[in-house]
Amino acid sequence: MKQLGEGQFYLVREDVLTESMLKMLEAKRLLASGEESTIQEATRRVGLSRSAFYKYRDTVFPFESIARERILTIFIQMEDRKGSLAVLLQIISDARCNVLTIHQTIPVQGRANITLSLDVTEMPVKMEEFLQRLKVPDFVESVILISSGAI
Repeated sequence: MKQLGEGQFYLVREDVLTESMLKMLEAKRLLASGEESTIQEATRRVGLSRSAFYKYRDTVFPFESIARERILTIFIQMEDRKGSLAVLLQIISDARCNVLTIHQTIPVQGRANITLSLDVTEMPVKMEEFLQRLKVPDFVESVILISSGAI
C-alpha cells in the first residue's frame, strides 16, 4: 500500500472537480483578491463548510497558480522536543523557502505532526536534497511529500 505523498499528480479539467473543490477554489480566490478577509467569510459566501475548505486547500490549485509559483506541501512526523519546530524552520529558511501555511498538531504521546506549505521559487537545491535536509535532525521521524507544483 502506498503511503501518503507517494501518489501520482494529475492535471484535470474543471468540469470533473467536485462541487466542494470548486467552492474551495472560489473561496481562495475571494481571499486572494481581498473581497473577503477571513476563511469564515469566504466559505460562508460560497456556501462551503470550513472543514471542506481545509480538506482541499493544500491539495487543489488552479493550474495558473501552480505554473507561476513553486509550492511544496510536506507532512512531518516528529518527536515533541523543545525547539524542534525552530530547528525545522531554520532549515527551511536556510534553503530560501517561504512558509505559506503551517499547521502543527497538539503533541500526543510525545509525537507531533506538522503540515507545511512552502513557496520554493527561490530554493537553489533540488527538492530531493531539501527533503533529505529536513530528515537530518534526530527528532524527525518522517518527511512525506504531499504535493508539489511546477517543480
